[in-house]
Amino acid sequence: MKKVFFLVVAAFATASLLSYTLKPKAPAFLSQEEYMACYHQTKDQIQLDAANPNFGSLHMAPLYYKLKNATGKMVAFKADGGDAQGYLIKSRKKSKKWLFVIQEWWGLNDNIKKEAETFAAELGDVNVLALDMYDGKVASIPDSAMKFMQGAKSARLEAIVNGGLAFAGAKAKIYTVGWCFGGGWSLQSTILAGKQAAGCVMYYGRPESNIDRLKTINCDVIGFFANQDKGIPPTVVDAFEKNMKEAGKNLVINRYDAGHGFANPSNPVYNKAATEDAHTKTIAFLKAHM
Repeated sequence: MKKVFFLVVAAFATASLLSYTLKPKAPAFLSQEEYMACYHQTKDQIQLDAANPNFGSLHMAPLYYKLKNATGKMVAFKADGGDAQGYLIKSRKKSKKWLFVIQEWWGLNDNIKKEAETFAAELGDVNVLALDMYDGKVASIPDSAMKFMQGAKSARLEAIVNGGLAFAGAKAKIYTVGWCFGGGWSLQSTILAGKQAAGCVMYYGRPESNIDRLKTINCDVIGFFANQDKGIPPTVVDAFEKNMKEAGKNLVINRYDAGHGFANPSNPVYNKAATEDAHTKTIAFLKAHM
């Protein structure tokens, strides 16, 4: 009887030990860096930035701006079987040169339309198309911008860019410029443009980190970044320079003692001196490649 008792006790102890040993551990949450590492494509990381509260805190609500005496108009074009749109300022004379202007995370607001008009006026012989990457949605507060940017799936964004390329035509020379969200997509649009790409300008946007994709770039790239930017910090810019060099591509980087979004006049932390210097270099770069 004692033998049976000891066997039962031993069996119970063994079962208890196994249940404790094999008990699954509580799942650990990924850090922001680990979570982003799950996304092997930079275009997906751009979208993921909007889910990071720290990234959202870099953007103060823009000052109100209303475009007056518009020189462009909204146009529609097809994008992967659906509809897309953009703000177009056509060249006064027929031109194969097209500049794609890509919005910040706020959307295609009047400030971006004004930037597009400024480029058209200063560059002259070029069609300027500000792509509407949010399909009509425009944010005026950070919370809304975060939702719109998170909801902007890379497949749809690529479709809009490709639709813009088709709208411009197979013989068009494509130039791109964008800020923040649009800075990253300026580079992505250049990659999508393939051999039509003629010049890329990016302002404090997330750079492509895949060297194989960088090798497909067919034009020079110029970038403007902020040393105080916590969203796209100097370490990211350093890596971009290194990767572009390894890819054998031409890149010029300009750095300013400023914060994220320094070139937006409607941004409360707008840096006039840095913006003017960057704009002068942007126009010179585009003209040199046209």
